[in-house]
Amino acid sequence: MNDLVQHEHVTGPRGERVLVRRSQRRRRTVSITRRDGDLVIAIPASFSRRQERDWVRKMVDQLSRKEARSAPARRSDASLAAMAEELSEAYLDGRARPRSVTWSTRQNQRWGSCTPADATIRLSHNLEGMPDFVVRSVLMHELVHLLVPGHGPEFRALMNRYPQAEKAQGFLDGVSWAQNLPVGGDVDEAPGRADQTA
Repeated sequence: MNDLVQHEHVTGPRGERVLVRRSQRRRRTVSITRRDGDLVIAIPASFSRRQERDWVRKMVDQLSRKEARSAPARRSDASLAAMAEELSEAYLDGRARPRSVTWSTRQNQRWGSCTPADATIRLSHNLEGMPDFVVRSVLMHELVHLLVPGHGPEFRALMNRYPQAEKAQGFLDGVSWAQNLPVGGDVDEAPGRADQTA
């Protein structure tokens, strides 16, 4: 990938690096793709530096608008609390009753965490644009922690009641992989290293 040059003055909608590849084969077309946590913009080799600058900004802006349109509306803390109650009733016989469920901007090393002693749950703000089944799975994971410490057989049996748990874990592993973060851990072990209180 040594044909990629970082564009210094523009970053992606999530703070990604923007890499430019000049292609001898391209005549007029410009494309943008996500690759390994970066944005790669392919342009014709004949473009001037000014054309490159203009097209990079145009493509990043276009991608930002497209992703903003397709992103789900931001969920409030109140909607998270309602979701937690619904999940607890549906899959845990109503036994998991958190005192609070909130988004956390300080939670950059975990998808979710809970403190059973005071029945609080925090979900990483990084989940906000993710599909509903993923947010529900992370929330379910933390609800189960209100009932069972650790990730032993009892925890897994309760977690398996949520029918999309495995699919959601696969999704989160993919996100972690794309962002060059550890993959293969439980929900409260990614996107990084610390923050779990349960």
